[in-house]
Amino acid sequence: MSVASSITLQQHPSLGGLTQMPELKENLPADSFRVYLDLHENPQELPVIRKWAAVLAISCASLCVASSSSMAVFAEDGVAQEFRISRLVSVLSLSLFVEGLGLGPLLVGPLSEVYGRNLVYRISYGLFFLCSFPVAFAPNAGVFLVFRFLGGFCGSAFLSVAGGSISDLFSDSTVANPMAVYTISPFIGPVLGPLLSGFINQNLYWRWTFRIQTIWVFIQYIALFILVPETYTPILLRKKARRLREDTGITTYWAPLDRENSHLLTAIAISCYRPFQLMIFDRMALLLNLWTALILGILYLAFQAFPIIFVNNHGFNVQSTGLTFLGIGLGMILAISSQPYWNRLFAHEADRHRGQPPPEVRLLMGKLGGVLVPVGLFWMAFSTYPRVPWIVIIIASIPFGAGIYFVFTSTFTYLVTAYRPIAASAMASNSALRSAFAAVFPIFARPMYLKLGTVGATALLAGLTTLMAPLPFIFYKIGARLRAQSRFTAE
Repeated sequence: MSVASSITLQQHPSLGGLTQMPELKENLPADSFRVYLDLHENPQELPVIRKWAAVLAISCASLCVASSSSMAVFAEDGVAQEFRISRLVSVLSLSLFVEGLGLGPLLVGPLSEVYGRNLVYRISYGLFFLCSFPVAFAPNAGVFLVFRFLGGFCGSAFLSVAGGSISDLFSDSTVANPMAVYTISPFIGPVLGPLLSGFINQNLYWRWTFRIQTIWVFIQYIALFILVPETYTPILLRKKARRLREDTGITTYWAPLDRENSHLLTAIAISCYRPFQLMIFDRMALLLNLWTALILGILYLAFQAFPIIFVNNHGFNVQSTGLTFLGIGLGMILAISSQPYWNRLFAHEADRHRGQPPPEVRLLMGKLGGVLVPVGLFWMAFSTYPRVPWIVIIIASIPFGAGIYFVFTSTFTYLVTAYRPIAASAMASNSALRSAFAAVFPIFARPMYLKLGTVGATALLAGLTTLMAPLPFIFYKIGARLRAQSRFTAE
């Protein structure tokens, strides 16, 4: 709570809801009835255990949504056989869910600013839970695919709003560790999905993939109700103002959100068109978005490619093939464990720039990621010959996984800091394009690998990431000049 708000509360106890002072209605200026949070009402003043319980609940819910996207991978054969559809159509269960994840934030972002984070969490996750039932008990392919898309759309709140909840709970000096815990969830989730799906589909009927997912979603839903409080300050102030008006009978208590004239439909419209406007008119945002979209597309393509590589070349069963994704996951964990080093580096850069480091500093991490991704992919490409031991491919996937984390973390933080006036739109543009690539790449993965072979197809992907690798180096040099010319960063 600021000093100004502390003084206001000391002068006018009624603003804190401590005593009823109706005589102040006539004697005080209108701004004296503006509501502020008391110290104990500030979400950052919650007990540490309470805050970390909320962080873990939100992170696990995020992990569940991300895992649900890729859990369908090893159920595709069962889906194709039972519903009598082609293998290509069954891949849509992965693609449509991911596309829903990309489109959901366009709607969810504005809703959270009007109704608060908690209400959005509970409604969207409740709908995610309900959409899981028609998937697990689908009578035909149409119902199965439609509710996979709707499930991804409803579950997307945790990939767009949850970061805000973490920042609400912790100060700038203490937010790094909880944010790191949350950040790893959407990355590890797609890798954990095939691992779980492999064990399930090796030993159980394919529908148990989605039945177990539904049980997991329900457990997370209960945890959200119990462990996650409302943390969005404007909503807390509006609730307090409403409570004071009811308790005291003084109708002049107000919160800033009460006096905003913004309309929800207008906010949703802006949320839908501004991300695409940014990509059309800002080349730097477009290229960075294409870079992350390509890498996420390749990650989701791997869910189709790894079964071809390990089943056809090394005779793996479904369960063992699911375990082959551990290399990518290990790479991500190793990358996030290096975060203390990057924190020290960024602190040094901040001191060098007198506390105002340019956003381009965040691209230092992207430089390393831009190198690791193609190195890992080329290594994997020339390790897919049948005569090469299978463990070499998994080891080669470790730098690929680490590179994914570095590229994504670098790009996300750069977009938020460089396009601060429209940070939400910048992230929404990235999410929409990433999800589009992640939805499309698995569809052509099998035909490409059967046509080009495992070496040629993987090397082609490595070549594409090599072409994009110079981006962080280029923008580190000229990013400031490009930002000065952009109408979006100058707003």
